[in-house]
Amino acid sequence: MAKNITRRDFLKTAALGVAGMTAAGLLGGCSTTGNSAKTGTYTPGTYSATATGMATIKVTATFDAEKITDIVLDLSGETPSIGQAAAEELVKRALEAQSPEFDAVTGATVTSNAVAKALKNCIAQAKGEIDVTVVDETTQTKEVVDWLGTEPDTPEVSETVETGTVIVGAGNGGLMCGAVAAKLGLKFAIIETLPTNGDTRHWYGAIGSKHAQAAGVQMDINRLKREVSRYASGKNSKEVLNTWINESAEMSDFIDELYAQYNPESKCTFTAGEEAYWPEDCRDGYMFPEQEHVWGREKSRNDMLAEYIADHSDAVIYYSTDLVKIERDENGKIIGIIAQNNLTDAYIRIKAQNVVIATGGYPGNPDMMEQLDPLGTSVTTACSYAPQDKGMGIKAACWIGAKLQEEPAPMLFDRGIVKPGVDAGLVKVESGDRVFPGTVRQFNLGTQPFLKVNRNGLRFTNESGPYNDMVYAAAQQPGHVYASILAADWADQVDRFHTIGCSAQTRANPKGQQEALDKYVEEGLAFKADTLEELGAKLGMEGEALTNFVATCARYDELAAKGSDDDFGKPASRLSRLNTAPFYGFWLGASLLTTEQGIMINGKGQALDQNNEVIDGLYVIGDASGGMFANNYPCLMPGIACGRTLTYGMKVAKVIAGVDEA
Repeated sequence: MAKNITRRDFLKTAALGVAGMTAAGLLGGCSTTGNSAKTGTYTPGTYSATATGMATIKVTATFDAEKITDIVLDLSGETPSIGQAAAEELVKRALEAQSPEFDAVTGATVTSNAVAKALKNCIAQAKGEIDVTVVDETTQTKEVVDWLGTEPDTPEVSETVETGTVIVGAGNGGLMCGAVAAKLGLKFAIIETLPTNGDTRHWYGAIGSKHAQAAGVQMDINRLKREVSRYASGKNSKEVLNTWINESAEMSDFIDELYAQYNPESKCTFTAGEEAYWPEDCRDGYMFPEQEHVWGREKSRNDMLAEYIADHSDAVIYYSTDLVKIERDENGKIIGIIAQNNLTDAYIRIKAQNVVIATGGYPGNPDMMEQLDPLGTSVTTACSYAPQDKGMGIKAACWIGAKLQEEPAPMLFDRGIVKPGVDAGLVKVESGDRVFPGTVRQFNLGTQPFLKVNRNGLRFTNESGPYNDMVYAAAQQPGHVYASILAADWADQVDRFHTIGCSAQTRANPKGQQEALDKYVEEGLAFKADTLEELGAKLGMEGEALTNFVATCARYDELAAKGSDDDFGKPASRLSRLNTAPFYGFWLGASLLTTEQGIMINGKGQALDQNNEVIDGLYVIGDASGGMFANNYPCLMPGIACGRTLTYGMKVAKVIAGVDEA
């Protein structure tokens, strides 16, 4: 899989895959399988193995004495339109290669890597290098275990690397930290579980930037501090918040420089004025801080950060490499980490005086989700997170005594479309893994405040509010799901609703959302009907529920015509008539983007122990850190989470370099 293991030459990075590790001298006594599939002798038979992609995948490979003759994949837990859709091509490439070193299918890298790893295990079984593994549904089904578990023993390592700082994670925070570290002349290395850089957020929140100044924005900083604290019920760390408020402008300046150097054609759009606000009658005392910066998507910012690192340092980014544990000496001092290549299973020790955890949250870890955030898990139908975010950095920090934020703070968007009859919450798939049932990451139109009803055909809340208000209200409804009901003139209503942040994409591109809606109608995820009674029946309602539904729609239309929601207090600007056929409906729950419950830090990004004392040499940034949001993500402040992540990426690099002035 050389094309997936090694990045572009300009990145000057080394991936710890078979090819990369051979070049780096890190394989030690481990053998490769690239040629053995052609010249070696197998024990004829059928062998199975599993690996983790979006969920647990299973590979079953059949061998004769000299070659692989057949491969069967169980990708039932993978995303239907991505991983599952790649199955036929993955089998073809693996059979042609006769080894796990085949090119990944574009867009399905995570699934491709999992298939390669499981196939490698099958080959090892067929060659007699490891014991034959019996894989069936019984062995794959396991009881929920304690999410933290115990720190693993120190394994035998293939190689030791020495550096000053090791950054765990090549996403928004880790690469920002690395880029600033490169600018400051620090010696460092980065490891990343994926064979490529993490996903880029093209928008971020920053206070008082040059873009804000150019727009004439005068921020009420004291009110902003109170507002973020109000979202968090007063439980957030004011010190952690202040670092973002006070230093995000400097972060934004660095991003400006980055784009000027590597993508000068891209421009930053700063969201200001009425565009940043809800309609007047919806504001209800909320603060809508003008702080969202949106860059073009012509080029990945994270790739630009990696390019900056390559151009300004000799740092190595080890891709396809997982964190195993943080190491300390006998006095408790941080001395580095143990990491493992997730394609070859070889271990590497990286000695460092500083460890920076930038691994993201834990949305991809069912045990952590169920045990740390049972409510958020119970209302979620779809996932829009990175599946590799399994909380490993959080767990590793906890193993050495770091303090975990006590309350969950999931980022839930009310856009998780599912078919009728599907409940919210994790479900067990054929492989035995637990996943959320939705097949669509996010359906943006779902956020719009149209009429929402439960399975009994009844309205149950004011549909106008922050994203997670709707899904939490549904926690008290059957199946924790609800149906959104809209008329043919929905696009005209959306203009009047004037939602903000990413939900404004529906307002900006109604044609694209109509195309998506039509597509989902064809797929049976959404429904279209000439009458509301027909629509209710298509949504799965019958008997009393259908009668309730028709009456509810009539009542809602009456309230919208009147301009006053006497039932739930919804603002008039967010009411919409149901008098224009055809009508549409679809079932929704939450789409989980990430979690914000991480390791408690101070305003310098330093990890805190159970006594709120600094753990010297350990830093945590981004979604792996806690304290900023405490118990609720303030979704009326678009980009604040990513802005916090980027700001702390810069902050930690400056603290380590000893040039931090704050």
